[in-house]
Amino acid sequence: MKMTNYRLQTQMEQIKPKSTEWYKNYIREILESDKPYHVKADYIGLSFQELQNKLDYLSNDIKELQHLKKQLESAKTVALEATAEVLTEYGIDRIDGTAISSLTITPKKSKTKDILRILDEDALIALGYAKVSVDEKAVAEAMKSLEGMDEIDKYVEISSTTEITPPRIKVNAKRNSSNNQASELLKYTVEDAA
Repeated sequence: MKMTNYRLQTQMEQIKPKSTEWYKNYIREILESDKPYHVKADYIGLSFQELQNKLDYLSNDIKELQHLKKQLESAKTVALEATAEVLTEYGIDRIDGTAISSLTITPKKSKTKDILRILDEDALIALGYAKVSVDEKAVAEAMKSLEGMDEIDKYVEISSTTEITPPRIKVNAKRNSSNNQASELLKYTVEDAA
């Protein structure tokens, strides 16, 4: 993983939903600088790409760590059982230690779980073992027609909610672009901006 963060990338990582004015001011500084427009676009876009690269890197690490955790938990369980088996072979049910209190063998446990399998659904439904719920899709469809609306209007209420998504920037990466070239461009731009 790249260890150098560019100033804009660092500012992106520090941004909070309620306090964005300082970030907007920095974007304004970039846009109002004497750099050519394509350098400004590259600096902003590449900073977003570096942030996304960091997110991807972390996502991969999290997956690997989760896999490793499962593997280690399984190995621990197998090792605990195998150690208990060997100690039992030697007739040992407890060993005292100095760094640890002791090793003891837990007794074998069995847990019973009931599994219900339905043989005749219709007979159980006839006996009253069923639940009923409103078909919301059918109600919504009925509300589209005048007859359906008259019939069920007094039993439903329709409200609307609007979710506003603020504008966001989209970084469109060039195909066959070199990461090395991108890093050099960001380095050049950041040093000049400072």
